[in-house]
Amino acid sequence: MNEIAIISLAGIGLVGIFCQWFAWWVKLPAILFLLLVGIIAGPVLGLLRPDALFGDLLFPLVSLSVAVILFEGGLTLKFNEIRGVETVVRNLVTGGVLVTWVITTIAARTIIGFSWELSLLFGAVTVVTGPTVIVPMLRTVRPTAHIASILRWEGIVIDPVGALLAVLVFEFIVSGLGSAAMGHTFITFGRIVATGVVAGVAGGYLFGEALRRRFLPEYLHSVAALSVAVGLFAGADFIETESGLLAVTIMGMWLANMKGVPVGEILNFKESLTILLVSVLFILLAARIEPAQIQELGWGAVAVFLVIQFIARPVKVLASTIGSTLSWAERGILGWIAPRGIVAAAIAALFGLKLEEAGFDKASLLVPLTFVVIVGTVVLQSFTARPLAKSLGVAEPEPRGFLIIGANKVARAIAKSLVDNDFQVLLADTSWDNIKEARMAGLPTYYGNPVSEHADRRLDLVGIGRLLALAPRSELNTLACLKYSQEFGYANVYGVKTSSEKKSEEKYRASAHQSGNRLFGKDVTYAKLASLLSQGAVIKSTTLSKTFDLEHYKKKHGASATMLFAINPKGQIKIAAEGSVITPEYGWSIVSLISTVNGGVVSDSEPRNKN
Repeated sequence: MNEIAIISLAGIGLVGIFCQWFAWWVKLPAILFLLLVGIIAGPVLGLLRPDALFGDLLFPLVSLSVAVILFEGGLTLKFNEIRGVETVVRNLVTGGVLVTWVITTIAARTIIGFSWELSLLFGAVTVVTGPTVIVPMLRTVRPTAHIASILRWEGIVIDPVGALLAVLVFEFIVSGLGSAAMGHTFITFGRIVATGVVAGVAGGYLFGEALRRRFLPEYLHSVAALSVAVGLFAGADFIETESGLLAVTIMGMWLANMKGVPVGEILNFKESLTILLVSVLFILLAARIEPAQIQELGWGAVAVFLVIQFIARPVKVLASTIGSTLSWAERGILGWIAPRGIVAAAIAALFGLKLEEAGFDKASLLVPLTFVVIVGTVVLQSFTARPLAKSLGVAEPEPRGFLIIGANKVARAIAKSLVDNDFQVLLADTSWDNIKEARMAGLPTYYGNPVSEHADRRLDLVGIGRLLALAPRSELNTLACLKYSQEFGYANVYGVKTSSEKKSEEKYRASAHQSGNRLFGKDVTYAKLASLLSQGAVIKSTTLSKTFDLEHYKKKHGASATMLFAINPKGQIKIAAEGSVITPEYGWSIVSLISTVNGGVVSDSEPRNKN
């Protein structure tokens, strides 16, 4: 029996990670494939029976997993970021949440026949979208930058806000179980909320001070944060039943907003752990769905999904965009895209289990109904949002921009030359000094590791379709090329050669396919480019004319010019790479790094026509 349990757990983990990989490959939210695998393995084929496999341990496993997921969600909510977003986003995550909650609650009550308490909980659970489902969809849909920014920030902020709302609604329901007196219900609810808030603030403050005062070595930060969060969850629940989830959510929010507390590594660790937990958890939860539950829901589940998709979301967007400058087309695409994801599924599963144990009428239908909404929104919107965006005229054309790995002197100079030629750029670096210099030069930046989970959630790639890896570290360049070759295609991924790569033996070198197309020629390295710039070399943009063609250009500059790009009269760019042949003609602009004593970016002739 033990062997079967071990094999089952290992198999679930492997299949879950495969689903995550496949979702990344096809650029769709992973939750869709996790739920489908669970449904096939459970109710369809009968291969997986979570209740028989885990027995009494299933409930604690789900509880602890949801606690970790909510703690990680709390860590992502920074109040200064909420203040920085525009009015539309603030409306969507405040008043808009209430609009969705009310409409969905009424739908669950009238169509499914849930009690008002269960309807309120279902409505609260399904207000959450979340970055894990929004970001992959945005990369497929590619709406305009303004729309993408609104949807991305809505997903980031509404994740913990919606989770907190659902926890409070659940605690209110639980506080009234077994008591007919409304006064007793409010007293119990007050105790639960007070315990959760006090425990969360105390835990967050004390652990934050331990981090800030360096009482813990750096290698223990992540593990200690996990242990404290789990311990706080259990302790708060012991003091006052059902207060643990609120406590860990508050603790995460407190840590995220404390000054001088290094939570970056903790967040990265929690993100990796959450991926594993989510992969296992959702397969198990989907496998628990019984065919009888689906039959009981019937077409009512589809009707609830249609209300959420065609009534709740559009009304929410209309109410949240009153007085804004958004066009009707932009409001239309905002009113269509709102896939539900991980937080909704996790919270519904946990609360459904708890209410089932308490004997709550129709509580067993909470999870399958939530899963119908998740699958429905993800599938429908994934396949229709791009055509709809195109028909409304709010889809970006083919992306022309560049993601540049590194914000060093070389990267900044090349980025500036691209901006001067009307190309969008985004520089990513882990060095604050480099980022600061880039921002002072007016260049868009991302401060962080471009191959991290944080980048997957926060890196805005709308309008960007190429990668230039210009970091002095070959390992980072190789990782970035590997990661973004799936995003942009191998033909659009380029990496500069570093001195260490040039000197190393072939057996220690990354393959060409891993390192991307080699930038600027066989003998051009990062060190050479940096040295030339330090010696006064400048990037010049030259437009070829009938009297100054390519031959004249070569005669004038000779070996002193290192071609970087060539841009044709239509604004299409050709990147100089090892093995590529570029033959610029009349009307083309050549962008090269030229050894000279003069500084700045200059032009040898009249600027090209930028229309």
